[in-house]
Amino acid sequence: MNAFRFAVLSLLRQPGRSALGVLGVAAVGALLFDMLLLSRGLVLSFREMLDAFGFDVRVSATDSLLGPQLKDASRAVASLRALPEVEAVLPLRLGRAQLTLPGGRALDVSVIGSEPDGGRRQWKLVSGSELQPGAEDAASALVNPALAALLRLQPGSSLLLRGPCGGDGASSSPAPFRVSGVARFPFEEAREHVVALNLHGFLRACPEQPRDRANLLLVVSRASAGGPDAAVAAIQRARPELHASTNEQIVARFQRVEFSYFRQISAVLATLTLFFGALLITVLLTVSVNQRLGEVAALRALGFSQRRVVVDVLWRSLLLVGCGALLALPLGLLLSRWLDAILKQMPGVPENLHFFAFEPRALYLYASLLGSAALFAALYPMWLVARLPIAATLRDEVVS
Repeated sequence: MNAFRFAVLSLLRQPGRSALGVLGVAAVGALLFDMLLLSRGLVLSFREMLDAFGFDVRVSATDSLLGPQLKDASRAVASLRALPEVEAVLPLRLGRAQLTLPGGRALDVSVIGSEPDGGRRQWKLVSGSELQPGAEDAASALVNPALAALLRLQPGSSLLLRGPCGGDGASSSPAPFRVSGVARFPFEEAREHVVALNLHGFLRACPEQPRDRANLLLVVSRASAGGPDAAVAAIQRARPELHASTNEQIVARFQRVEFSYFRQISAVLATLTLFFGALLITVLLTVSVNQRLGEVAALRALGFSQRRVVVDVLWRSLLLVGCGALLALPLGLLLSRWLDAILKQMPGVPENLHFFAFEPRALYLYASLLGSAALFAALYPMWLVARLPIAATLRDEVVS
């Protein structure tokens, strides 16, 4: 009988203890797996949101993405569109406004002003028709599904929108708009209400706002001209007063600062989880070996080598951890969804942002960490059976 089969039969002889060990490892493994998903989940999810619509460069007035507005935005857009490294440029204006509801009530909404370039937009149309650039479509608006469901809006519905959209005061009277469609926006919050207009519509809703401004320029680089890095270099040469960053640079900055807390807490919890998991298996194996010392001594007396009994202990550790680790994967995925739903209740968290995100790297790291824990947990029990005095143990067994 080989060592693997012997270890399987040894575990089956003690089903209660073996089941307890597997369940313990499953609980530990599920938490460890979730911590590995958390360590890079925000980074992966944030990167996916940035890349969702093909814009791989962001241009702002300062190194802060949503800092002061860019002045003379139309000239900046024209100069960037003239660069051979740039394929498209989409200016954005952002603000807050109020919808006038029946009965005189008001509802706060987020307002996006955007002028599509070459059909590129930063939202996904769900129903209806897209906004068109130009003054002739200044009365059209897109709404997000949350706002459409709340007010029962659909293409053709009317709404009254009042500024200030970021100014000091409100416009004198609300401006009428017609809903052209319903769209999803990449950075909208779960309960946020969003209205999108073209740039002429934005100024129509917020006439007190300064003209020819932009909060952000979204840029699509030309792959044949060197991609986003080449586009950033070209923008900095052409307009040194502007700050251009690739998605990769933005993600690295957020990973270093804003997301560092979650990376640190996941590392601490993963380390503690791994330690207690290894301790659990060590205790179970040690108790099992201590109860079977007489049996091990008898096997050694019958001709089992020292290496054979040591490998038996190692196989039992690997089997306990392996079975628990497999059971932990679906448990960990279910737990991560539950925890993700809780964390996304925090204010300011976009609906499409996830704290836990799967990647093959996490699975490889999970397997290697649990494999190391299985080896570590087996060290002391392996040392016990390797140093076991055969004659003394058999004599004590007979006397007892």
